[in-house]
Amino acid sequence: MTQATVVKPVEETPQTSKLCIILSKGTLDMAYPAFMLANAAAAMGYEVHIFFTFWGMNVIDKRKIDNLKVSSVGNPALPMPNLLGALPGMTAMVTRMLKNKMAKQRVPTIRELIKTAKEAGVKLHACSTTMDVMGLKKEDFIPEVDDIVGAASFIQMSEGGQVIFI
Repeated sequence: MTQATVVKPVEETPQTSKLCIILSKGTLDMAYPAFMLANAAAAMGYEVHIFFTFWGMNVIDKRKIDNLKVSSVGNPALPMPNLLGALPGMTAMVTRMLKNKMAKQRVPTIRELIKTAKEAGVKLHACSTTMDVMGLKKEDFIPEVDDIVGAASFIQMSEGGQVIFI
């Protein structure tokens, strides 16, 4: 007679209900995933924070938000040889191509995604060090930005949550 194997129950770990996104890239194709994830998590009841740093600050800069681009250089996912990305006008073409595809699928614009995120309680944080380095002021940001924090404050804020770096 063989001995039965005793299977011990797996200890349940509490699921985190906090998502913290670090957005360090200021291109259209990086802003979309950040806000789509933020909105999905907020709709699921998560506490959501987005920390904008380095070029990610373009997404909350009121002078740049409506002109976010898709880089055609060094982007291996584009349906063309990488060398073509360096040609004049390619960045504009690739950006237009993505915007058209998003519009065709009725994907909201970045501004619309920000509005939805704010309505769902998503908190937007600008990096204080990046502001200093890039000469930015609070007045340069869209009004939806909640506050200006340093890296240490964001790390404390992120404690116990899932962190995604984009």
